[in-house]
Amino acid sequence: MAHALIIGASGGIGAALADRLAQDGDVIRLSRRADGLDVTDDASVAAHLADLPPISTAFVATGILAPGGGAPEKALDAVDAAAMARVFAVNAIGPALILKHLAPHLTDDARVGVLTARVGSIGDNRMGGWYSYRAAKAAANQIVHGAAIEIGRKRKGAVVVALHPGTVETPFTEGYKAPKVTAEAAAENLVGVLRGLTLAQSGGFFDFAGQEIAW
Repeated sequence: MAHALIIGASGGIGAALADRLAQDGDVIRLSRRADGLDVTDDASVAAHLADLPPISTAFVATGILAPGGGAPEKALDAVDAAAMARVFAVNAIGPALILKHLAPHLTDDARVGVLTARVGSIGDNRMGGWYSYRAAKAAANQIVHGAAIEIGRKRKGAVVVALHPGTVETPFTEGYKAPKVTAEAAAENLVGVLRGLTLAQSGGFFDFAGQEIAW
């Protein structure tokens, strides 16, 4: 029996994804808050993912805008090396470590969605700013693309993609004026997109409507 896995299941989107997938079968929920999973620590990720059953669906729903309740940089003079390193650790290194330890547990036809962000698109960047977050999400996209190629060599039917969930009503986006959707609606959208993608689309970058986003 294959299972679904949500990394970051205590967050707004992660919890909604777990609840949505629970309608269809067994879901394993992992998070820092509930389980002590530190996605930036290889030993922690290895320990939490060591005994997984076969995984047919997985979502990686972890990430931070800025450390310590800070905000993304509006200009170059706001860039701080330590803060940038932390954003990269969570948003780029974290997904890489998760994929590293998740890969052996995937079924041959597994579906894996790593939540990144449209602002990680270099081609779509017309406003500048948000240096750490944008760059870390762009790095995560590259990691997902590479992992999709490698995983696909052993699991010929697997689809591994980067997904942009849209602006979702969570504490993560509180104060932002962009149109938002509920976490439940975002989860329904993301599950539908991941299930609807073809094998040829593995390694791509897609939004909540299934539209491809420029790298």
